[in-house]
Order: sequence, then structure tokens, then C-alpha cells
Amino acid sequence: MSFVFQAEVRSDMGKGASRRLRHADQVPAIVYGAAKEAVSVTLDHKKLIIAQAKPEFYTELLTLVINGEEVKVKVKDIQRHPVKAKLVHLDFVRA
Repeated sequence: MSFVFQAEVRSDMGKGASRRLRHADQVPAIVYGAAKEAVSVTLDHKKLIIAQAKPEFYTELLTLVINGEEVKVKVKDIQRHPVKAKLVHLDFVRA
């Protein structure tokens, strides 16, 4: 199964900006690795919740479309809310 997510580069950083994103059903994330500069992005929370319920989400390569460019990544870390069924932050490493 192939997972493809639309990701938007985010310019606002910090706790307040991340909280605003989460309130708008977006998830802040970072893409790093492969000797390239790290990129902060946002993803749609609903699509991620559905995808992360499948075991392939954690083992296969995912595709993030960032500014029209397809980037192959693997999930490195997921931070979840301790009580609610919500994703708080994701780390992706380039493949």
C-alpha cells in the first residue's frame, strides 16, 4: 500500500504557532536527513489518523508532496496526546 500526503512548508515556528495548527486539524512535522536541510511542514490530521491505523504506515516508505516535489520518507518518531486520540508531532527521515 502506498501512502501519499500533501505537506505544506510552514514558516511560523514555536509553541503558539503549533497550537494554532493543531486547533485547525493540522499536525506539525519535520523532515530531515539525506544530507539536506531540515524542512518544517504541516499535514492533515484526519488523513494521518486513518493512515497510522495500518501497520504499513510504520514500515513502508511514505511520499510527502512538498511544494510539488515528491519526497520519500519513513516515520522516525510520533508524539501523541496523552489522553486524546490525537497526533501532536511527527518526525520523518528522508529515504
